[in-house]
Amino acid sequence: MKVSATPETMLLPEQDSGTARDAIGLGVAAGEGLNARHGTILTLEDINVSFDGFKALTNLTLYIGVGELRCIIGPNGAGKTTMMDVITGKTRPDNGVAYFGETYDLTEMSEYEIAQAGIGRKFQKPTVFEALSVFENLELAQKTGKSVWASLRAKLSGEQKDRIDEVLATIRLDGSRHRPAGLLSHGQKQFLEIGMLLVQDPHLLLLDEPVAGMTDAETEFTAELFRSLAGKHSLMVVEHDMGFVGSIADHVTVLHQGQVLAEGSLEDVQRDERVIEVYLGR
Repeated sequence: MKVSATPETMLLPEQDSGTARDAIGLGVAAGEGLNARHGTILTLEDINVSFDGFKALTNLTLYIGVGELRCIIGPNGAGKTTMMDVITGKTRPDNGVAYFGETYDLTEMSEYEIAQAGIGRKFQKPTVFEALSVFENLELAQKTGKSVWASLRAKLSGEQKDRIDEVLATIRLDGSRHRPAGLLSHGQKQFLEIGMLLVQDPHLLLLDEPVAGMTDAETEFTAELFRSLAGKHSLMVVEHDMGFVGSIADHVTVLHQGQVLAEGSLEDVQRDERVIEVYLGR
């Protein structure tokens, strides 16, 4: 179906096919008072997902701790994207348990509700509003319940401005605040989209191959950024760049054929014969 051009649709970011902007939390505020008193922010137990007879996830069980930075690795087709789709409500599991904190049953929530509860997702390809400035992108991401133009006309509070300034400094785009997002480098667009999540203070960030296409310097900064975010937020990072994984991960999960093949430190999983055979090679 063709969409007529309007001021708002002309500002819409380019998206990957099948992605929903709500799934990465644009325009929603993270939920208050997440109950994670037992130290686990994400619980996946015996999750099964099948597509036309193909088993994408098979009895997948995974736990992410509060403030943890977890790296997920594995060959193509291992189920990494499907797992994130389940967490964000894009895909409903055939059965199994998926909880955010102690009380949010993700299998009963919409993508919007999950984003509102405090889960933010960043896809591999950056999706920013290229016609707007860096500051305006962050401003839109911070505001809730308004259209694009209504959001831009609404006046920011001092606290909101301070939060945007803080995020601009965190993602090192303070000097580019008035620059159109379309003129940023690929890496800077990645940082901006991460910033668009951060202004909403999500509890859990899902980041899909965040350093793909980045320069060495940008990759190094991304590692520094993620290490600084861990503790304040919980992060799940799906990545193939093993050098980058080694620079950020305390704990690594290896997926294969929709199941957890191995878990532990990067050194542990690199020594695992099963991981070597199906993913790392000799």
